Amino acid sequence: MSELSTLARPYAEAVFRLAQGEKDLAGWSARVRSLALIAGNEQLARLITDPAMAAERVANLIIEVAGADLGERGANFVKVLADNDRLALLPEISAQFETLKASAEGTLEATITSAQELTQAQIDDLVAGLKEKFNRAVDVQVTVDPELIGGAVIAIGDQVIDGSVKGRLQRMAFSLQG
Repeated sequence: MSELSTLARPYAEAVFRLAQGEKDLAGWSARVRSLALIAGNEQLARLITDPAMAAERVANLIIEVAGADLGERGANFVKVLADNDRLALLPEISAQFETLKASAEGTLEATITSAQELTQAQIDDLVAGLKEKFNRAVDVQVTVDPELIGGAVIAIGDQVIDGSVKGRLQRMAFSLQG
């Protein structure tokens, strides 16, 4: 995983600088996210890693699927990745781009995973608490994982706040073993 991160970093930083130069972080965010989804498609991912498939053909396929919204610079970005055998890095490039974008905009990306569907009031309360704790604006993604039994897990960057029943039970079991 760290190797993917290392390989993707220069591409994420380059496209981020390009987006900043064009004053179009939101547009490039959408393009890169779209490319990551396309490259993450199971069938296309197989084509990307198939040594019998020419990288240029795969790049042209990605560009075609992405459509006109990709633009000339976006298509050139895809071709550069193909020329350097880096198309498989698109999901990681997208993740790193979003981190750079959030940092530049002074926001944090947070994922809240709860055992049950949260109400908008609960989400707003959690976001307010996170804003206060980190003194930054917070963009959240909310997911549901019934295996948590109750409570929630909040991930912000490399920090994890585990307030789930499952997490408490695991910590209790660990402390009883030691």
